[in-house]
Amino acid sequence: MIELREVSSRADLKRFVAFPERLYRHHPYYVPKLVGEELHTLRKDRNPAFEYCEARYWMALKDGVPAGRIAGIISHRYIETWKRRRIRFGWLDFVDDADVASALLGAVEAWGRERKLDEAHGPLGFCDFDRQGMLVEGFEELDLLITNYNYPYYPAHLERLGYEKDVDWLEYLVTVPEAIPERIDRLSRAVLDRSGLRLLETAHARDLRPYIGEAFALINETYKHLYSVVRLSDAQVRFYTEAFFGYVDHRYVKIILDRDGRMAAFGVSMPSLSRALQRNRGRLFPFGFIRLLRAMRTNDRLDLLLTAVRPDVQNKGLGAVLMHETWKAAAARGIKYAEASPQLETNTKVLAQWANFESRQHRRRRCYVKAF
Repeated sequence: MIELREVSSRADLKRFVAFPERLYRHHPYYVPKLVGEELHTLRKDRNPAFEYCEARYWMALKDGVPAGRIAGIISHRYIETWKRRRIRFGWLDFVDDADVASALLGAVEAWGRERKLDEAHGPLGFCDFDRQGMLVEGFEELDLLITNYNYPYYPAHLERLGYEKDVDWLEYLVTVPEAIPERIDRLSRAVLDRSGLRLLETAHARDLRPYIGEAFALINETYKHLYSVVRLSDAQVRFYTEAFFGYVDHRYVKIILDRDGRMAAFGVSMPSLSRALQRNRGRLFPFGFIRLLRAMRTNDRLDLLLTAVRPDVQNKGLGAVLMHETWKAAAARGIKYAEASPQLETNTKVLAQWANFESRQHRRRRCYVKAF
């Protein structure tokens, strides 16, 4: 017997967030998410995305035992921006049971029909900074902090329920060059000199604070054409700054400035926290934060998170400069591999850069869509 219960209390929400720990306990490739950050993202009184979003959460119980969860999200800003009357689903996890999957997705679809929407798509979050996409390739690869892991049976159940591919994201594992040729270093400097640009020098993470607003403005400008992206509000900028700034290592944040001191491009990376999060089970306390700090200092993997180049200086080689500077910082600290964050399969220009390095495409994530 399948019973659906809507999340209606703080205690319910904690059970909702904790469900994957039961489903993936001791799984070698699943990476727990930070429990506190998950709770803040899902709470209406904490996440500023609720300025333009509505959300409902459900859990499925089979014979009284938790068997699945799902979030339904209506992003009015998405509907206004993209002119598509779609409801989103996210935070989707379930046991290998067709009835459980049908009940969970059916709840979101019913809400969408009730609100006169036409389609459901996901997995997606409130905005592009939330985790998105369902793993369809690479089930035997260690997950990342910024992505979702799922069992291979997830896509099969969605497709059985009538969901079809809308778009895919690809991910690459890249070997960090052990030594940077001097000619590449000279070429990088020449690219900057020719355009009157310079790299920002930082000694502490606090040196980055004055540039945070510009970085998010650049994200809003350069990412606006990407799949499902909506503009981040000032309140969201503050929210994500506070959520992630504590994990930033200034040595892996590369910023290029123009003659007027304005941001022309930036790239952000961080040492992988995946193994530390597995040991912490997604908790910072009482001692979990120590493992995270240790992972920030001693690691052989780097997660490449964000890159943005101002439109008026695109096609000038700044992406290559950012990558070159990132490799220098990584190699100096013993980093051997870098995980490229999910990139749209249609973004061929960005994907083509990995052909210049020893790399392999090792994961694929998919956003599904279903018309009502």
